[in-house]
Amino acid sequence: MVKNKRWSIERCSKYFVVFLAMFSGCASMQNPQGGPKDTEAPKLVKAEPKDLTTNFKAEKINLDFNEFIKLTNEFKEFSISPEMEKPPVLKAKLRRLTIDLKDSLEKNTTYTLNFGKAITDITEGNALKNFTYVFSTGPTLDSLSLSGNVKNAITGQPEMDAVVFILPLNRDSIFGKKKPAIYTTTDSSGNYKLKNLREDTYKVYALKEKGGDKIYQQESDEIGFIKEPIKLNKNIDSVNLQIFKEKASKFRILDRRLNNDGSITMNFNQWLTKPELTVAEPSNIDGNKIVKFNKTNDSVRVWLADLSFDSVKIAIKDEGKLLETAKFTRGKRDTYVRNITGADNLEGDLLNPHKGLKITFNMPITAVDLTKITLLEDSIPRTGFTFTKDSIDFLTYNFKYLFKKKEKYILKLGEGAMTGIFNAKNKEITKTFTLANADDYATMILKVNVPDSGKNYILEIVNEKKDQVVSTRLITKNETITLPNYKPGVYFGRIVYDSNKNGIWDTGNVNDGSQPEKIWYEPKELSMKANWKREEIINIPKE
Repeated sequence: MVKNKRWSIERCSKYFVVFLAMFSGCASMQNPQGGPKDTEAPKLVKAEPKDLTTNFKAEKINLDFNEFIKLTNEFKEFSISPEMEKPPVLKAKLRRLTIDLKDSLEKNTTYTLNFGKAITDITEGNALKNFTYVFSTGPTLDSLSLSGNVKNAITGQPEMDAVVFILPLNRDSIFGKKKPAIYTTTDSSGNYKLKNLREDTYKVYALKEKGGDKIYQQESDEIGFIKEPIKLNKNIDSVNLQIFKEKASKFRILDRRLNNDGSITMNFNQWLTKPELTVAEPSNIDGNKIVKFNKTNDSVRVWLADLSFDSVKIAIKDEGKLLETAKFTRGKRDTYVRNITGADNLEGDLLNPHKGLKITFNMPITAVDLTKITLLEDSIPRTGFTFTKDSIDFLTYNFKYLFKKKEKYILKLGEGAMTGIFNAKNKEITKTFTLANADDYATMILKVNVPDSGKNYILEIVNEKKDQVVSTRLITKNETITLPNYKPGVYFGRIVYDSNKNGIWDTGNVNDGSQPEKIWYEPKELSMKANWKREEIINIPKE
């Protein structure tokens, strides 16, 4: 009995040790707690067969990494060139990625497996960008390369993570349903390099996309391209591209809606030149419509005085040509909520002394009750102000008063001061502000010299990020321009070469091979300080 008991204890002890070992093994696989966040992408430590193998005959490729990996969006990210009728099958397990080649390989051919950003670590999702595996079924590898840079056509800034791809001339179709087989993405400086290319003639494209499928979607993506095909028979660098948002070739309404206040809004995929809008059915309500296009004429808001219709058809025209007719329907029990609100042109809580106070309402105003409008100057009620509709923008009203420096003002549009269409009223609107000091602003004096007096140029002053135009002037000859009322800050001057003399920057077109109109930036930074008067010379170079 004692012997059996000892055996039982020993056996239990062994099981306990095994249990501890198993528990310890499982615990070792847990993510470490605390410490710095992992920001490193996986690294390849071993490949079978080796990368850049020649006389390749394997049916399976094993890639081992330094950490646990997973595949992300592999169907969008992975490609093989040349394409195979039966695509490879990818499997990720622990630290290994296995690629099963399901199709036969062509003789004396270099294959490039491009993983894009498909390989990520399993903990933080850090992607191994632009990873490729290359092999040749013959004794040599294709070794040609193509490199360059991608910038934004408007800002001139480098484009990071733009997809650069090439298509053999006999297979050039960026409007197809397949992603390109030969591609890479740009780094933070906009640089790219395509390697292990075969001798051929290619079209080169750059794509800044939103969908991530590497297929050009004209409505959402930005595109850049080299107009003439490139014959690649040696290494080529400095193949630079500019990406731009292409103007849609066919007009389309992107979004249309009948709003809860009864107004109608539409957004278009094009900037229109001379837009018109008419109520086609029922035509009897067309005469009392109120229409407001935005500055770029790619959206519109419509107010109809009569909302008794079951459905309404609205026709959109540009330069007299009918583009599309949109239909809107309403339910018989539909009700609308209308409240008048007002936006202002204040700079924070300051009123620019060189600009009047403007209030822009969200709907047309039919009446103003001045008795319900009060202005407090340092808590004292003031009179002698005017509040009138703007001559250009019917939604905007100008509030004029002889404001004083350093005084605190409170403007109140009392409840019911504004009456809009359908007898809509405002709730109380309050604006609190101080008149800014005129000496806090600066003046820019620019002497602009043109290279050709027979051409048009557009001078644009942009902010430090180059994403907002502060002022615009058309330039046709040498002249000196005074630009007042600039807030302290950093600005840049840029020139649009207005080739067709239409007063705007025109985008390019992939189908007809036209590039966007050239933009040149004055290299000098135009820094402005309070109470400055800065004088500069801008010599526009030849296009």
